[in-house]
Amino acid sequence: MASPGLVEAFLGRVARPVVALATDYADRHAIPPHHHRRHQLLNGICGVVMVTTPQGAWVMPPQHGLWIPAGVVHTVRMLGDVKMRSLYFEPDAIVGLPAHCQVVGISPFMRSLIIEAVHVPADYDVAGRAGALMALIAHEIGRLPQLPLSLSFPAHKALARRCHGFLRRPSAHATIAAWSDALGLSRRSFTRLFRRETGLSFAAWRQQACVVAALPRLAAGEAVTTIALDLGYDNPAAFTAMFNRLLGASPRAYFARHGESATT
Repeated sequence: MASPGLVEAFLGRVARPVVALATDYADRHAIPPHHHRRHQLLNGICGVVMVTTPQGAWVMPPQHGLWIPAGVVHTVRMLGDVKMRSLYFEPDAIVGLPAHCQVVGISPFMRSLIIEAVHVPADYDVAGRAGALMALIAHEIGRLPQLPLSLSFPAHKALARRCHGFLRRPSAHATIAAWSDALGLSRRSFTRLFRRETGLSFAAWRQQACVVAALPRLAAGEAVTTIALDLGYDNPAAFTAMFNRLLGASPRAYFARHGESATT
């Protein structure tokens, strides 16, 4: 379980465009703020990973990926035991990917490539099979679908404090009126400020925050009913309908698809 500094020192000694590493982490392990000179793609085989930056939070469920651009300062927190597979790319090895963090889907083909990559020696032959494997990974990464599992944080200090507090205690019944009153703004001024700062309407951001808060609990096996009521939904069906709109499947189907379980 190497520290970020040791990982960065190791990567600095490896003159290869793509490097793959495998690391296992215990539940609640936290990696303090750090950044990498290379781009990074995280892939969790099991467990949930939360990455935060000053600009937002991203939740990576099991069997998904998380793109972290070079130079972005971020913290990482493990929710459950995590088996992590990380790919590190030289900045000029790939182009056209987002300049911000992004949760992505990992196709079965890409998953197979990553499994192969972590067994490749760090000083692999670029002209050989290993080099071709890494080049294919660099090509395929641009095809991974982006998923709405992020939560933007505003730069506006007072609004940011309220957003962080909401993520700790989310509620589906939070209203524009309550937030605008707390910030001393008119409803119109608040809605303009919120969209400008987050890129989303308040209702859309609130829904994403509820999903971000619910995913670690669902992956841990908590009942959908319990989570839905804790979030303030009138019934589990209302929460499930919202979850399905954002992620294209019910909680149970979503986690069954990725090898975890969500119970009713």
